[in-house]
Amino acid sequence: MKTKSNLTLTMKEEMTAEEMAGELRKLVGALQLQDRIDLILQALGVPLLEQLRIEAARGKLSRLVITKDYRFILEDENQREVILQPVHKAVYLLFLNHPEGIEFKQLVNYRSELIDYYRLVAPRSMDISQIEESVNRLINPLDNAINEKCSRIKRVFLELMDEYRASYYMISSHTTRHIAGSSRIWYERLKVIKLPRELVVWE
Repeated sequence: MKTKSNLTLTMKEEMTAEEMAGELRKLVGALQLQDRIDLILQALGVPLLEQLRIEAARGKLSRLVITKDYRFILEDENQREVILQPVHKAVYLLFLNHPEGIEFKQLVNYRSELIDYYRLVAPRSMDISQIEESVNRLINPLDNAINEKCSRIKRVFLELMDEYRASYYMISSHTTRHIAGSSRIWYERLKVIKLPRELVVWE
């Protein structure tokens, strides 16, 4: 004989995702009619609520235009320019070109690419030795330069939009869990720009 909980579980297993979403909508609507928003928030939990807010912001993202002279323009935000120093632009272009993400400790493998980007965005008066010195600091795991540059990029986007939309444009953390064999577990701590690449427009 099935208990009520087992019967409920069986019904859920037989329902499609769309049907479950429909049931959830009905339950949320019923709680709203009873003015029990507190119970809805309690059921969702803060982490999920934050995730939902970020996902909702996805529909309001602006295209990011990279102009021929390497200015960053938020086309759907009244053509607002993202003002960054050359070194910040070089870092941003590197991560923009690697949607799969990069671990900070692996930045040394991207030294030549980072130098190339820096040379593209740097003023002509800037000497190559200055560029190389700056890049060497960025890829040095004992130097905090890369964290400082990412923090600055984050602040600039937060000045232009709310935190949920900004989370798609900034260089943020993404941890991937890997299992090697039967017992060894290791984590890849990537830094990524989550902005969908179809929203990046290169002139």
